[in-house]
Amino acid sequence: MNDCLFFGENNLGFIFKNEPDKITKPIQFKFENENENENEKQIKQIATGYLSTIFLFKNGKAIEYLKDSKQNPSKIQIENIQKVISNFYSKAILIIEGNVFAKGKDINPNNTKEFINISSLIEDINDRIIEDIVSGDNSIYLLTSNQNAYGIGDNKFGQLGFDTKTLYETKKPILMMKNVSKIFSGNSSIHAFLLNSNQELFGSGYNQFGKLGLGESRKEETEIQKLTKIQNIPKGKIIDIQCGASHSIMLIENENENENPKRKLYSCGNYQYNGLGKNEHTYEFTEIKSSLFENDYIIEISVGNVHNLVLTEKEKLIGFGNNSFGQLGIGDTKSQLIPIQIEFPKLRFNKNISNYHISCGYWNNSFLYYSPLSFSNLEEDLINLFKRKEFCNISFKTENGEIIEAHKLILKYRLNQDENQIEKLQEIISKKSIKESNQIFEMIYSNNSKINPILYSEIKEIINSNEKIEETIKRIYLNENENEKDFIIERKEKQYKFPKLILMMRSELYRGMFLSVTEDTSNKVTDYSELSNKSFQIFEYWIYSNQIKEEIQITQEIINEIKIGIDYFQLNQTNPNLFDLLINKFNNQNQN
Repeated sequence: MNDCLFFGENNLGFIFKNEPDKITKPIQFKFENENENENEKQIKQIATGYLSTIFLFKNGKAIEYLKDSKQNPSKIQIENIQKVISNFYSKAILIIEGNVFAKGKDINPNNTKEFINISSLIEDINDRIIEDIVSGDNSIYLLTSNQNAYGIGDNKFGQLGFDTKTLYETKKPILMMKNVSKIFSGNSSIHAFLLNSNQELFGSGYNQFGKLGLGESRKEETEIQKLTKIQNIPKGKIIDIQCGASHSIMLIENENENENPKRKLYSCGNYQYNGLGKNEHTYEFTEIKSSLFENDYIIEISVGNVHNLVLTEKEKLIGFGNNSFGQLGIGDTKSQLIPIQIEFPKLRFNKNISNYHISCGYWNNSFLYYSPLSFSNLEEDLINLFKRKEFCNISFKTENGEIIEAHKLILKYRLNQDENQIEKLQEIISKKSIKESNQIFEMIYSNNSKINPILYSEIKEIINSNEKIEETIKRIYLNENENEKDFIIERKEKQYKFPKLILMMRSELYRGMFLSVTEDTSNKVTDYSELSNKSFQIFEYWIYSNQIKEEIQITQEIINEIKIGIDYFQLNQTNPNLFDLLINKFNNQNQN
């Protein structure tokens, strides 16, 4: 059963048949037909629009519950889904390959039930690989792998960044701005923000109540029909901006290397219905101050049409805004203009609150759900790991003199162990911008040509494109483990050395251990003495290869031992997973 809490308007009638219309305290969400394959998978994301709620699972499949329906959920007939969004009329799906499929009144009015590939409608064929999708109220925003922002759908208030007389709406994606690092909006919002590669913020759309943060002098300008630079942004790195119908919430992190990271919330817009965390309208982003945020670290924010949720490192769930349907989960229906803590029942996976996520529904409901870091995209995890300074030991200088630190061991194997190839790469980087250089390194780390076809074609001659990154890591740490710290596993007085990154890829337990502590963990020991010799051989070989040795004979006792180990060490069960391999091998042996 997935760990998921729900509170607010009970418009999921099929699930909460015996509950009141207003669920004012968090209760456990339980899928019907729990034994169905899709429902056994871990939740990856929840997207709630006006008419439906979509659950995306880690296996890349999704199901949809219609608002107030008493029918079974329907399976979305698209697989390999990376992200889903749902707004007033439309839904959009981003798949792993970089295509976006969408349906709805604003997308395909002739057949609102049919998904069409909207990314294929982009005129520039080099911009058709999509990195992210963001929902507006009746608009959809696309961020391409080339870091260009496109919009499709409603532009009645200029939310696509164009004069409404020129473009009232569009049925195909239209380029809004180039060199964009992030797009921000909300499923009930008719305004949007774009952040460029220089951390400059631009906004457009419906500016009623000053929710674009342009300042008091521009509060009377209801419609901002072209992308306009937002001045007086708080200092620090913009982590997230989420938009409601008449307000915006911004999450900022300080960038002082001499201090521990700190995050603060800022808001602008109308306070009366949505709650800005303060008792007054604000026309530019101003800080939300509350004792609930002191000496704590904000993990995530979520903003609905009329309410807001905040999740912190010290396991606090905080809400503010409209509460007419109990969507703040505080036990009543009184609205709260300033932040208030929400009590929730003890969770099964309460060991690490950072594995939880929050989702505000389009109108009046909320979710808190368990969704740990995914191992399904191994390459994405490794890219993030290799960007950490402790794994970098070679420098590259871009055309403007910026320095990029890279992982020398990875480059050594990616470039066929040829120092001349590294020199060629340094020459290429010296003529590139910092943005293009980072994209090149992501291609090298991930061995993924889809990121930017133009850049890839330029460097493909020096990249060993047939190399699988997992095999690369295996050889690096088997042959050169003196260059990285190992982790010692002890079994019956014998010690085994395992590369830490290999264990991080394979086990959620070790990932949490290595990433959550600052002290050196290289001398810590785990006891595997409960495993038999043969079971440990299977475990060791699978850790490195994701395979089972051909000569190993599988018994029921081995299967039972390995199953316990999988559960205890929270082993990442990639395809094919260890347990399935064991069962298949066991069945084949018995048949022979």
